[in-house]
Amino acid sequence: MQIDELRREVESLSVSYAERNGIDRTDEWLLLKLNEEVGELTQAFLARSGQARDKGRDDHELRADLRAELADVLAHVLLIAERFDIDVSAEIRRTWLSRRPVE
Repeated sequence: MQIDELRREVESLSVSYAERNGIDRTDEWLLLKLNEEVGELTQAFLARSGQARDKGRDDHELRADLRAELADVLAHVLLIAERFDIDVSAEIRRTWLSRRPVE
């Protein structure tokens, strides 16, 4: 699946979720949700790396938590990209991939 297709699918799911739960998906809400998800990713990382309580979860569960939280962060980045009509693929090519060393 291409990143732009994923962006549209995540947007559709987010809109449906917000409608069911009475959430106003403002620009501020999107940014605050991203920050919330980054916090949850940080918690999962700390638990996985032994720097926080594991709350009785085994290594398999801690890895699953880390994967899920990373996916949540990416999904919220894509929601912001959708809101502001940002072509994430093009921006990664422009900002990251353009720095590849010339051989």
